Formats: sequence, structure tokens, C-alpha cells
Amino acid sequence: MTYHIRVRVGALIIQNNEILLTEFDDPYRGVFYDLPAGGAEPHESLIEAVKREAREEASIDVKVGPLAFVYEYAPHLNENKYGQTHTLVMLFDCTLKNDSTPKLPEKPDPNQTAVKWVPVSELENLELYANIGKQIKEYAIKKRNIDLLEEYKLPDQTFTRKFTETF
Repeated sequence: MTYHIRVRVGALIIQNNEILLTEFDDPYRGVFYDLPAGGAEPHESLIEAVKREAREEASIDVKVGPLAFVYEYAPHLNENKYGQTHTLVMLFDCTLKNDSTPKLPEKPDPNQTAVKWVPVSELENLELYANIGKQIKEYAIKKRNIDLLEEYKLPDQTFTRKFTETF
């Protein structure tokens, strides 16, 4: 599938000063970690995509909170180190629902080897898919959020505007 800009989402889950990460062992890159994350599918909202990715990658149900980060990978500015697909990733502050217990799914992503709670203090010592360990550590302290405005949740506003041009 070809993308102008691929949209990905992720679940940022921090509790008891630990963060939930998925572990991968890639033949080219070695062991690295990521948040439960992936691409939004056609006809799927960002919130629906976060919930699906959390289930698929960590076998958990999450309550999706506000937007924590927006991360952009622009291949032409990064010597194509992660491929040629321009990607915009939105990471949401999430909490576990229904006493979900994270575990490796029955059908994990290729090369996914584990789901782990890792102390936030150790993030900068890990190889993360995106090198945002420092930013996550700061976020865990400050919890600055960004609102996601979803059109269907906004009040309906029916009006007509007349525009006049004066030249």
C-alpha cells in the first residue's frame, strides 16, 4: 500500500513509574522496544486504532486518554533510516481497563518477542523504535496533554455565512 503520509497511533501506558513496552528482535536491527502501536486502518478512528493495537500487540483493553505526543518520521530528513514511508505517529496517554494483564498475544507481530513493564528511569538505556525515551521520562513527570478534537463530538453548528468580496 502506498501512503503520502502514513498515520500510526500508539498507547502510552505508565503506571507505578513503569511503562508498558513491546519487545522485538529484528534480524537487521537487533532487540528494540516500542509502545503498543501501529497503523490506523481505513474506516477506523484514531481512538479505535489505539484500542485495536493495544489488544493486538499486548492483549489488553485500554481507556484512551488525551494525546501525549505527535512524532513525525520524514524519510528525506533522516536518510531513509526507517524506510521511505513518511509517517505521523500520535501517541495517546492510556490506562488499562478491566484489570487487563499485558502478555504476548497468540499471534504476535513478526519478530515481537515480549510485552514488558520497564522502569521509566531505564528508557534512555533501551533501544526504542523512535528515540523518545527522554521525552517520555519528562512526560511522566509533567503530564502535559494535547486535546484531540473529534468532529463527531463537537456540538452541531448549522449556519450560513455570506462572504462579500470588495475589490
